Amino acid sequence: MIDELLQDLYEKKKKSISRAISLVESRSELAENILIKISDRIGNAYRIGITGPPGSGKSTITNQLTKLFLRHNLSVGIVAVDPTSPFTGGAVLGDRIRMSDIGLNENVFIRSLATRGSLGGLSKKAVDAADILDAAGYDIIIFETVGVGQSELDIARASDSTLVVLVPESGDSIQAMKAGLMEIADLFVLNKSDRPGANSAVTAIRSILQLKDISDGMWVPEIIQTVAVENKGIEEIFHFVEKHKSYLTSTGELEKNRKVKLAFRIKEIVSDSLVIELWDDERREILSKSLNEIIKGLSSPYIAAANIINNYKMNKTQEL
Repeated sequence: MIDELLQDLYEKKKKSISRAISLVESRSELAENILIKISDRIGNAYRIGITGPPGSGKSTITNQLTKLFLRHNLSVGIVAVDPTSPFTGGAVLGDRIRMSDIGLNENVFIRSLATRGSLGGLSKKAVDAADILDAAGYDIIIFETVGVGQSELDIARASDSTLVVLVPESGDSIQAMKAGLMEIADLFVLNKSDRPGANSAVTAIRSILQLKDISDGMWVPEIIQTVAVENKGIEEIFHFVEKHKSYLTSTGELEKNRKVKLAFRIKEIVSDSLVIELWDDERREILSKSLNEIIKGLSSPYIAAANIINNYKMNKTQEL
């Protein structure tokens, strides 16, 4: 079953790509096997993260930028990470609706995924989905995230180039953003720049950039003003991506950055696996019994945690 699915995936058959992503997203028993088998085909796609506050026009920029990639004979896979639906737990599919005019193109694949509680607005399964699109042969993979501004490292760790989209109204809050969105950007896109306050917002961004410790040879984030609904400034974003990719490749930073991000991802996979293994019925029972003692002041959370960990270690030793 898997070999047939993967063969169709390598031939860019959308139904098989969608099926593979669904298996990964649902944590199917086949998911890990699929991701292992495609590992020798991963690493060719260039990954772009587009994030920013809600309503800043990320989907419109993604839509217009994809059209430009297509005109340059590049295929594009889009992982649009939506807020989790409070009713179904799935993606609300808003991004797919907004990008319907490119979704039918044979060289574009769009998949909406739910954040599933990821504070950075990027589901962990979104990275696995990107690997599948990479293995399928897409040249460009775009992550478009909800950009909630709480843990933006998620998008930076998944992407080669990170675009932070702001609007003129963001000007007054840019100072507050500097510890989050402002720190991860390779490019700032000031969208809807035909609105009042655009110049002030650009000035505010530049003032923040001056505070960054940038040594010789380091990439200096750029600022591009756009009006995405009118397709203004999109070509400049396209050229930026080419320029940034060239910089990363020529300096060796592309491979270096990917190794750092891969190490983090492996640690995350290991941590998730250990958490799942640790919390069996026995350890949950120890936790439950510890709560009353802690509330009465007869124990502490640290003692309870130590007891749970020691129980886990003892059981693992017995298994050996």
